Amino acid sequence: QVQLVESGGGSVQSGGSLRLSCAASGYTYSSHCMGWFRQTPGKEREGVAGIDSDGSTSYADSVKGRFTISQDNAKNTVYLQMNSLKPEDTAMYYCAADVTYDTCSSSWSVMQFFAYWGQGTQVTVSS
Repeated sequence: QVQLVESGGGSVQSGGSLRLSCAASGYTYSSHCMGWFRQTPGKEREGVAGIDSDGSTSYADSVKGRFTISQDNAKNTVYLQMNSLKPEDTAMYYCAADVTYDTCSSSWSVMQFFAYWGQGTQVTVSS
């Protein structure tokens, strides 16, 4: 059974940084597409960043240059380093995994592409 556990959320002031972690278990970590999504009340969950098995990354335009997704295969963990945070980055952040394919292709921001989800971690950025 695939399990994803996020951590690292919290409250920061505008311009600050946070690093989210997502520990994965229950599958061969080397074959996957991993994604970070975020959601605010009343809005659809949106893709923030994706990374596939060979380390290729994709980002939403709203976070390019500020967020970095990375992975540590030895620890079965994917990270989201968030710098220069803005109040509009405030959301619940979710980690997601697809273990059917070893590449995200163009689906990294599509919720339906991912079969497995973490419980979410809250990020709050104050002005």
